[in-house]
Amino acid sequence: MFSGDWTPPCGSCCTKKYATLVQIPWRVFCKKGCNADGDTWEECIGKCTEICYKDPVLEDRQWSAYIDRSPGEDSYSLECFNACISGCGYRFDIPAEKVGLIKPNRPSKPPPPPVVERAKPGSGPPAVAGEDVPGTSA
Repeated sequence: MFSGDWTPPCGSCCTKKYATLVQIPWRVFCKKGCNADGDTWEECIGKCTEICYKDPVLEDRQWSAYIDRSPGEDSYSLECFNACISGCGYRFDIPAEKVGLIKPNRPSKPPPPPVVERAKPGSGPPAVAGEDVPGTSA
């Protein structure tokens, strides 16, 4: 088929690092790091942040998260970022130890507020007690 000369070396490194079937999405993001528009290591890191962490399309609109293009859950965004940074590292010949130290500049989302349980009807004392309420209907 094709010889190894046809494949860019950066893409080949991503294919080797993310070889299993369940790692295909991360292989894609690694290759996005290889092909990022930035001309420097720092610009490539910035592109990975843009790719993997998206701000809501419309501020203060909960539904806008549904049209967000990031991978989804926080853990997926972190995996995406790590894979993309790996691609940047391959592209700019950065040692794996230095690549592993790079962390996203985005804080993780705060935990959701605690769920408040509502009282079930009939589970507590009546709201109105005593002689104020007649026992018969009109």
